[in-house]
Amino acid sequence: MIRHMVLTKFTSETPESTILDIYAGLRRLTEMMPGARNFGGGRSQSPEKIERGYMHGFSIDFDGWSDLQAYSENEDHKVLGGQIVANAEGGLEGVLVLDIEV
Repeated sequence: MIRHMVLTKFTSETPESTILDIYAGLRRLTEMMPGARNFGGGRSQSPEKIERGYMHGFSIDFDGWSDLQAYSENEDHKVLGGQIVANAEGGLEGVLVLDIEV
């Protein structure tokens, strides 16, 4: 299984409702895509307080690398990813992505 994790430094001007809308779209996409499951995302509530500005994140589990690739190439994913980048501090500089085998 592949765990896809995305952390974002959204700009202070980005309303929480916009972030929730993006995450709702990602949840719907996860439910529609074969080999994708377990979307989880939101605002950090860590008691450690070491987010370094990355206050929002989400993860999706994929059955394999080919399922992650299909998600990456999906047009709806590209639109939602574009919305994340457009609302992140410094654009792509405000986004971290990790994909690990678990």
